[in-house]
Amino acid sequence: MLWVLLLVFCWPLALLLLLLLPVMWLLLLPFRILGFAVWGVLELVGALFRLPARLVRAL
Repeated sequence: MLWVLLLVFCWPLALLLLLLLPVMWLLLLPFRILGFAVWGVLELVGALFRLPARLVRAL
């Protein structure tokens, strides 16, 4: 609905955004992949720190 209002009131800006959003998504994709990689490494480190407590709790 917002796109329709934007197209009615300011169609050049709407067309520019429709063209630029996929380009911006492609440009930001490496940062998103890097974020997943960093999140995975932090989860692995956290799991390694919690491992002794889980092993003691399992006994």
